[in-house]
Amino acid sequence: MRVEDVRVVAQVGAGRMGSGIAEVVARAGFKVMLMDISEEALKFSISLIRESMGRLVAKGRLTERDVEETISRIKTTTSLKEAAEEADIVIEAIPEEMELKKRLFKDLDALCPERTVLASNTSSLMITDLASATNRPDRFIGLHFFNPVPIMRGVEVVRGALTSKETVELAVEFCKKLGKVPIVVNDGPGFFTSRWFAAWAGEAFRLFEAGIAGIKEIDQMAKLCFNMPMGPFELHDMAGIDVQLHVMEYLYKETGDPRYAPPLILKKLVKAGYYGDRKYNPKSKGGFYDYFNIPKE
Repeated sequence: MRVEDVRVVAQVGAGRMGSGIAEVVARAGFKVMLMDISEEALKFSISLIRESMGRLVAKGRLTERDVEETISRIKTTTSLKEAAEEADIVIEAIPEEMELKKRLFKDLDALCPERTVLASNTSSLMITDLASATNRPDRFIGLHFFNPVPIMRGVEVVRGALTSKETVELAVEFCKKLGKVPIVVNDGPGFFTSRWFAAWAGEAFRLFEAGIAGIKEIDQMAKLCFNMPMGPFELHDMAGIDVQLHVMEYLYKETGDPRYAPPLILKKLVKAGYYGDRKYNPKSKGGFYDYFNIPKE
């Protein structure tokens, strides 16, 4: 299959990442089947997409007509069968749990047409392991987008052990159609970006725990001294503290490298119900800044 043959893209999972992916895919002109098990989650997802595009309208980069045309290309459903039956590409963005994702891909494998390419937005779980739940490991690939998806240009394209050359080429061209820059890497726990990020973020957490610097100060130094757009604590408040805990637990289990051992602060906040900014996760009590009662700038 060539990228010119792609008409319908199913986005399974309508959280923060899934919403961002659905937005950029629909803006690129593809029909999107946005699927989640909850109608409430789907409504919230559409509101996130409207809010995201609204900021671009305010900056003069999009028009209200662009917004409505994009939304018109997104159909929501709670039926996996409906989402899968005409999909050329399926992108999964559900919680970072291996068995949960494997069950989903086993179901998708049975429901999707033979031509369909299955893709996971996992940030850490090995693509080869996920593909083993299907009968199409040659048409299985990692498409690791970054938060916030409409803004971040890079996409980590992860080649599994049995991913075909044709599937990699399709994924690369598809990402380019979305206005992204695809970077192809080989499979492994955490690939490149999550392993690098976990080591960097883990050190920031440990510096805080050791009393070397405070949360706000660490974020300020990341931005002012290293020219990063966000500090590690701000980024986790947006992307999900619980997500990073899952990633570090998986990396530590798979590699045994102490650099990836989950810091106590992550476990503490997640157990207390602080998963990140409530704006992105209504079920959360808040993020680092809320838990430690630090004023936000």
